[in-house]
Amino acid sequence: QVQLVESGGGLVQAGGSLRLSCAASGRTFSHKGWFRQAPGKERDFVAAISWNGGSTYYKDSVKGRFTISRDNAKNMVFLQMNSLKPEDTAVYYCAIHTGGAVVEPSAYSYWGQGTQVTVSS
Repeated sequence: QVQLVESGGGLVQAGGSLRLSCAASGRTFSHKGWFRQAPGKERDFVAAISWNGGSTYYKDSVKGRFTISRDNAKNMVFLQMNSLKPEDTAVYYCAIHTGGAVVEPSAYSYWGQGTQVTVSS
């Protein structure tokens, strides 16, 4: 059974940094992604990384601030978030891509439970 567990969320002031981690069981060599969902909004793409880390994709608003990476030996994926802004506040989810456009939630079949990130102004 494939499972994903996120960690690393918390409360941080604007301009600060957080590093999210996602530990997966199974599907080691799948593309993986991070999404976020703010209250009252739809789940939104943040970043994705190819199975070997050779390609990365980012939402325009996080380019230059967020970095996605992975460690296949540990079956983990990370999201380093710098220069955080209040509008980055959301529950962040990692997910395993199973087919389709990497920016679409429907392309991912396995999801973690999410970790809350709150950025205060």
